[in-house]
Amino acid sequence: MRLMHTAAMLTGVLLLSACSGHKTRPVSQPRAGSAPVRAAAGAGHATERFRDDINQPQSRRYRDNSDSVPGDVPDIGKLTEPVPKVEPRSLYGNKSPYTVLGHTYRVLPTARGYDERGIASFYGNKFHGYKTSSLETYDMYAFSAASTTLPLPSYARVTNLENGKSVIVRVNDRGPFHQNRLIDLSYAAAVKIGIWPKGTGLVEVRGIDPAHPGKELPPPAVVTSGHPGIYLQVGAFADVTNAARLAQRLRGAGLDDVQTSDVLVDGRRVRRVRVGPLQDVGRADAVSARIEGMGLPRPQVAVD
Repeated sequence: MRLMHTAAMLTGVLLLSACSGHKTRPVSQPRAGSAPVRAAAGAGHATERFRDDINQPQSRRYRDNSDSVPGDVPDIGKLTEPVPKVEPRSLYGNKSPYTVLGHTYRVLPTARGYDERGIASFYGNKFHGYKTSSLETYDMYAFSAASTTLPLPSYARVTNLENGKSVIVRVNDRGPFHQNRLIDLSYAAAVKIGIWPKGTGLVEVRGIDPAHPGKELPPPAVVTSGHPGIYLQVGAFADVTNAARLAQRLRGAGLDDVQTSDVLVDGRRVRRVRVGPLQDVGRADAVSARIEGMGLPRPQVAVD
């Protein structure tokens, strides 16, 4: 599940905490907030939804202090995946660049060509019925997701690399801003690909471009092993001496499994420094925090 963070101010935009991070909204006058209303959720689920006062501070905005999942698991067979279609960009949530918790992110112009592997998490009850970054209402029974870089809205296919299950999601939210996370899935999407109830999973996210209907949707990733490895890339250098120096520093700090290897990046050969493979997401989070504690930049997660 997502970890929550304090809100950060941007120029003309407030990033609100949900999806393990913060949402964007316009600055507006306060409005009524907390009266409950009944609303229908996906697949026939009924839920009590509160009017969302987005001007409230994070400590008072949500009715729950921590996230949770409903007691009933949705019948995935009754839920329909979104059909990708061309949509105008949301007026909110697409500011680029933007900064959260000291890290700067840039929103991509399109989901076309996006293909990344990493760690997925999901979010549920705490945010159900509240506004996403695009000011749509979050429905945990719909197949949706949050991304730090994909435009809002956009579409992607998410594949669980540990079991091969996949789902098409509509990206309408910002996050996750927890270290090491690539995407936050709705509760329903997490159930469909088997990330619930574990909480996290190793996934591949492939962007979908509905502007070119002649092209087929990206197929699910080919899963050749049920146990892909998690690596933390600490640096990549054109100078092999700098790479060796960093590797030695990591080993001197007691980190095991420090690897260096040569790769081609935009036609140039660079030497990357990685730690791994790490046994699970918890271990990756702990080692990542340890590396940052050494005064080094946050490492990038790689799943191979």
